[in-house]
Parts: sequence; structure tokens; C-alpha cells
Amino acid sequence: MSSVLAVRELKRSFRQGETVIEVLRGVDLSVAAGEIVALLGPSGSGKSTLLQAVGLLEGGFEGSIAIRGVEAVKLDADERTVLRRDALGFIYQFHHLLPDFTASENVVLPQLIRGAETAEAEARAGELLTALGLGQRLEHKPAQLSGGEQQRVAVARALANRPALVLADEPTGNLDEATADIVFAEFLSLVRGEGGAALVATHNERLAARMDRVVRLHDGRLE
Repeated sequence: MSSVLAVRELKRSFRQGETVIEVLRGVDLSVAAGEIVALLGPSGSGKSTLLQAVGLLEGGFEGSIAIRGVEAVKLDADERTVLRRDALGFIYQFHHLLPDFTASENVVLPQLIRGAETAEAEARAGELLTALGLGQRLEHKPAQLSGGEQQRVAVARALANRPALVLADEPTGNLDEATADIVFAEFLSLVRGEGGAALVATHNERLAARMDRVVRLHDGRLE
């Protein structure tokens, strides 16, 4: 299978006063097209830092990050923005929905930014939200939705532009166990149905076991 993500010798450190803290110490990681990979590790192990680097959300790293064969270090800021917009989808522990927009509008907006026609974007939003059980909630704003429903909207938004790779950082961490299980099952089903790949940071061994492969981050390196 072709690789949608290839990370080589990725390093990231931070300075606190006179102390240099090495968070990533030479990470090598590949994610194949259609593969869902669990990134396991305790709090503070560097999972979020790795996702931020892979998501082209911050600089300051050493090493190589290739997304769909495109080496990110060779791109300027505008080119990285386009690659991030077109190839990646993001889901966080907190949904980060726009509070004044409906569920549908939250999923439509990233498509319009990419250049989709309004009718096409609305149809795609309806398709995704219906698949996630929100067909009757399209016009509800986030405050009118439960926590699980809000996170379902966040999942739909991440998949709206059919990304090659979804990056998820504790995507069900704010939900109770029963709701988390349901939302995560829907997430897996939808990503697989769309033929996408995903890298999911979690500390939940039970959820990790439902993915295709598990990698563990410890002391800044993958095991």
C-alpha cells in the first residue's frame, strides 16, 4: 500500500531557561493509505507534539515529514497551508465548533474555504451528519447538541474535504465511556468507509485495540 505519511528522524525540543527538554528524539513512522493507527502513550509523552508536527501546525522540528509524498520542509508557509487544507483533517478532544453556526454550517465551511460550491458542500455535510446519526439535527447550533453530538459534528467536519489522513488527538476524551464507544465506532466506520487513513493519539488501550495497528511513544521515541 502507498504511504500517506512518512516521518523520519523527527526531533523536537523546547528550552525552559537553561534546560533543553527533548520531547521527540528521532521518531520514524509511516501510515499507509486506508490504515488506522493508534498512537499510545501516557500524558506528557509527546503525542500531541507529534500530531502538531505532522499536522504542519508548528515549526521548530528537525527531520522529515512527507504527506502524500510531498516533503513539508521544502514548502513555504502558503504551500504548507494548502497541503494541510487539502490532505489533512483534524479532530481534537474538545470539538471547537463555531458556536453561532449550525451543525451543517460547521461542516460546510471548510468545504467552501477549499472552493466547493455551496450546494455540493451542503449535500456533503448532510451525507456525513446523517451517517453519524444527526440527520434530524442539521440546523441545531452546538449549544443545542449533547457532548456526543457535538463531537460527531467535529468528526464530520474533519472528513468534509475527504482528507487522505485524519489526525485525532484524544477524540473521545471528553465523553463518558458509553458515548465514547459509540462515537469512536462511528468514527472508525466512517473513516474506513471513506477509504481514508488516520493517526489517533490516545491513552485508552481498549480503543487502541480496535484500530489496525498500535505504536507506542515512550521517552520521545516510538516502540
